[in-house]
Amino acid sequence: MATVAPLQVRPGRSLELGLLIIALTLGVGAYALVGLATAGSVPADIVGYSAGLIALAVGMHVVLRWRAPYADPVILPAVVALNGIGLAMIYRIDLAYEAREKAGGFAERQLVWTAISMVLAAVVIVILRDHRTLRRYTYTAMVAGLVLIVAPLAPVIGREINGARIWIHVGPASLQPAELAKIVVAVFFAGYLVTTRDTLALAGPRFLGLQLPRIRDLGPILLAWLVSLSVLVLQRDLGTSLLFFGLFVGMLYLATERISWVLIGAGLFVGGAALAARLFSHVGARFDVWLTALDADTYHRAPGGSGQLVGGLFGMASGGLFGTGLGQGRPDLVPYAESDFIVASLGEELGLTGLLALLVLYLVLAQRGLRTAIGVRDGFGKLFAGGMAFVVAFQCFVVVGGVTRLIPLTGLTMPFLAYGGSSLLANWIIAALLLRISDSARRPAPVSDGDTGGLPVRGAPPAGSDNETEVLILDEDIR
Repeated sequence: MATVAPLQVRPGRSLELGLLIIALTLGVGAYALVGLATAGSVPADIVGYSAGLIALAVGMHVVLRWRAPYADPVILPAVVALNGIGLAMIYRIDLAYEAREKAGGFAERQLVWTAISMVLAAVVIVILRDHRTLRRYTYTAMVAGLVLIVAPLAPVIGREINGARIWIHVGPASLQPAELAKIVVAVFFAGYLVTTRDTLALAGPRFLGLQLPRIRDLGPILLAWLVSLSVLVLQRDLGTSLLFFGLFVGMLYLATERISWVLIGAGLFVGGAALAARLFSHVGARFDVWLTALDADTYHRAPGGSGQLVGGLFGMASGGLFGTGLGQGRPDLVPYAESDFIVASLGEELGLTGLLALLVLYLVLAQRGLRTAIGVRDGFGKLFAGGMAFVVAFQCFVVVGGVTRLIPLTGLTMPFLAYGGSSLLANWIIAALLLRISDSARRPAPVSDGDTGGLPVRGAPPAGSDNETEVLILDEDIR
């Protein structure tokens, strides 16, 4: 009788360590190049900076070896590379601000937020032994998400900056709660859709080859539409509005595979945004800047003109194919070059080639997240991992699309690259959650000989978890 060799699943931690060396080389090397280009020597704190970044990255690697040995080996190096390049670019912009006697210090604060974010990501991996535990808090997450979304409207802690009311101030710290809200809202969407997906996927009439939903099933998407429009109108925040509605529609498609939901969602958002642009001047101004950016009246309008957008376009154009070189451009000529327009800053100094390389890193990160969603066995994990991968990819599209004038500017920040503690914190937590779910997806577990001939299978819960005895959900759980 022929025998089948047992499936050997390699944890991949050695591969991860090798990729981390490359990622750290990119980050530290970019930091050194900025110093060489601007001052003719490497930065004076290069040793301390390198040691700190290496300690944080290796610390995360050790935590994964300890608590999630089968986690995806590519996610952490990709995130470390993006974070390191972002730190180097923010440091370069600081130097440009100092030369013009403008306020700087963003790189130091971003480095502190990087340390806090990576430590918190490690805590998430240590504490959360099984991602399915989050499903118990489906409706708690819904309440928490709504509270975070509307928090900037509170009269005491809410703050309006540059026309958008998206910040809260607690003591000396300021936070953008929508960045954290996208995580808890994704928990709610995953828990809700895994329960109702059969009704949303199978019921309803067919029209022109499309499976349409029933009228009574439109409630969730209409509610998400109303919430997103409320954010757009009350907080003057097109980015958050688009992000949350896009997240819901994207996860709805993952759960049902019905293109009709995507078409209905796109129609609702485009129609709602067009209506809001006509009824509310601050929304209409965003569309005017997008459509007529090069008009003299729009360019010189104060406040709310298109000078920032046009400056970013000219900066990227001056970078050409290979860029001016790190430290040799003029990113400081564009307002908020360290945050909203860091893509334009990188495009100027790294050129189209460097910018495409960074976008490929994001593509790899999203692909590994979707691969994790395919590999994990439970429906909640599939939807949650897919939603987290989608939100990173969608946010990149919205930011790059706004900077390149493909879509209106939204005010969102590029994950891991741009300055901002709230964004960095939230996206490192997303990376930690994807690592935790990927550990479950790739972890082998022996089953009875009668089932698989003694071969281990993937997708088992971690040993010792609360759900260790839970029956594995087959691939048919989400088609």
